[in-house]
Parts: sequence; structure tokens; C-alpha cells
Amino acid sequence: MRTLIPTLSLRLSIRLFCLAPALLAGSLSLPAQVTGGDAAYEFMDLPASARLQALRNNLISISDGDVALASLNPASLNEQAHGRLSFSHAFLLAGTQTGYFAYGHHLAKAHITTHFALRYMNYGDFAGTDELGMTTTTFKAKEVAMTLGASKELYPRLSVGLNLKVVSSAFEQYNSWGLLGDLGFLYRDTSRDLSIGLVFRQFGRQLTTYAGTREPVPYDLQVALSKRLKYLPFRLTLMYHSLNRWNILYDDPNAEEPLPLFSDEQPSGQGFNWLDNLARHFTLSGEFLLGKRENFNLRLGYDHQLQREMKVRSYRSLAGFSLGFGLKINRFKIDYGHSFQHLAGGYNYFSVSTLLSEFRKGGG
Repeated sequence: MRTLIPTLSLRLSIRLFCLAPALLAGSLSLPAQVTGGDAAYEFMDLPASARLQALRNNLISISDGDVALASLNPASLNEQAHGRLSFSHAFLLAGTQTGYFAYGHHLAKAHITTHFALRYMNYGDFAGTDELGMTTTTFKAKEVAMTLGASKELYPRLSVGLNLKVVSSAFEQYNSWGLLGDLGFLYRDTSRDLSIGLVFRQFGRQLTTYAGTREPVPYDLQVALSKRLKYLPFRLTLMYHSLNRWNILYDDPNAEEPLPLFSDEQPSGQGFNWLDNLARHFTLSGEFLLGKRENFNLRLGYDHQLQREMKVRSYRSLAGFSLGFGLKINRFKIDYGHSFQHLAGGYNYFSVSTLLSEFRKGGG
């Protein structure tokens, strides 16, 4: 029984990953919908570290001791995260900034790995005005979230994890509190360097509203597959997001027809819309793991949905692409990630992590 369940889990995960587009194709008749800006607490979907930023925030199928991975899939926590500290800070557009702090701890007797995380979002200072445009006062806008999570290995290859998040949001005189959660599963086949992750992300609700109207939360259902190549120190990850909704096309009121997939020629027919919508569900990333201890990493990612939505007609850009690197120096791991968001600019993430046990040992 112990070997049968992981095998069944692998088969089920692979089938779900491969068949998800077909299972959701029946929703083609739904009208186009805006997928961003329609939910509260969307800052929770920002990457928690420079590594995740460089890899398009899709590492729900990796478990290697990086405690920041638990922000995406709590099932990724394992014993390697014990005593791991991670801190990240990002410079976004228009002076906005965000950061993330996380710490992992393994409970040996219970065979459970836990983590604590704190996320903050600072939108800066705003000038308030009256109906005539005269300045009245200045105010701030910020959001904070605290996360407690745990993971347990159910079987030798299958782990399950849960995150609980308390969110506080304040925009001038409007405030809101929310309770969110993540439920994740991770299957790892070390003999084939293959892993599959499935996550129910950001489910929950607002506990208190901004102005009396309850808003939806940024719920998402995701599945991903990661594979490390046999003769190359390179790991490829492919994620399919928004399993809970098929149509994620952006309804642009200024565009008479959708832009073609990879050119500026005008397409026609329902077939293109289907293909474009399908492609927007996928993110792709790759990571080179260099050195005997993998102390140097090069990273690259691509998000087709972001590329399509941030594309400007008649101009070519790298919107949707991201890149970065990671370097282990003595007791510290330093990471940098940059994403190309638009012609107007991108996001820069910086992260530092360390293992407390290395200080106790006095080793490097």
C-alpha cells in the first residue's frame, strides 16, 4: 500500500497536468474577463524572493531547502529548511516596494517542518485633494501579511502542506482584514529527477471590508512539473495556472482584434483565440545548477500571459521574460532577480539567506 499510493498519485498528477486544457475547453463560450485587479490582497501573488522572481514565480514543484518556496507550495518544506533564514526586498514601479522574511524549523519528533513568514507592501505617500484639485493632506497605503505553515511527508515520495495567512490592508481611511490559505501537494521521484506539485492557492475571504462590500480573494489552482536533465546541470519547470477558470484573455477595449501570438499580423477565427488563451495559462522557467555544491545558479523565465497583456503595438519588448542569478558566498546565499514588466520598466529583487547551523559550526 505504501508504494501503491505514491504511484497512483504520480499517474493522477501527470494526467491532470496533461488533460487540464482539454477538461477546461468546454468553457470557451465564456466572455473575456479581466484577470488582474478584480480581487483584494493581490500583493500576495508577488514573488517572495529574487529566485522566484527570476523563475516567474512558478516553483511549486521544487523542494530543496529554500524556505521561500513555501510561499508558493507549503508542501515544499522539508528538513533542509531547518534553521534557514531568508530576507528579500524588491523595488517595483513608481516607488512602490515590497519585502519578505521567512524562517524554517523542523520538528523532529513529529516529522513536521514548519515556517513563519512576514510579507509587507509599501505603496508610498499620496497627496490627497478635494473636488477642486486642491491638496488637503498626505496619506499612506500599505499591506502586511503574516504566514504560518507546515509540511509533512505522508509517504516516501508524497508530501502535503498547509499555509494560513492573516492579511492586513490599509489605504488612507479604508482598512480590511482577511484570512487566506494554501493547500499543497508535492510528489518527488528522485530516481528520475522528476517532481510534480499541485496547489490550491489563496483560498479564503475578507473578514472585514474596506467600505461594506465584500471582494473576492486571488484564488488560483496550479499544477507544475519539474525535471532535471540527466547530462546537463539544468532543471526545467513548466506550470499551468488558473486551473479553476479557462478564459483568462484580457478584454482590451482599445483593440478591435487580439494581437497574434508571436507577430504583429492580424489573425482571424476562433482557433487563434483558443490557442492564445491556452498559452496564457503556462509559465516556463529554467535554472542552471553549477558547481559541485550548486553554489552558483543562472535563471531564466517566461510568462506568456504577462507578455501578451503588457505588449505595446508596433514596439517590441522583453515583457514577460525574467532572469537572475544566485551565488553562495561563505555562509550566505545572495540572489538577484529582474523581470521585464513593460517598456516603462521592470522589477528588481534582492535576497539574502543563510543557515543558522553554519554559524554554530563556524564553517563556511
